[in-house]
Amino acid sequence: MKDITLYTWHTCPFCRKAKRLLNENGYDFTEIDIEDTPEKKEELTKEYGQHTVPYVFVGDELIGGSSDLEELLNNNEFEVIVQG
Repeated sequence: MKDITLYTWHTCPFCRKAKRLLNENGYDFTEIDIEDTPEKKEELTKEYGQHTVPYVFVGDELIGGSSDLEELLNNNEFEVIVQG
């Protein structure tokens, strides 16, 4: 199983939603709060072109944000990605 990593802001409702979705579906994940490190947010934006948090990674692959995660979970595709 691939590792799941979320780059979040502690004040972001979409970040809370992504964490809730993962918890409800039984997935363990690592959370990295980048709200107080704008240079990390800038680095992620430059590298991946996504301007919003959360950044949801499975292994080294960015799958998107909370709406992308929700869609993958609803379509039963997330498990396939995690299992690789």
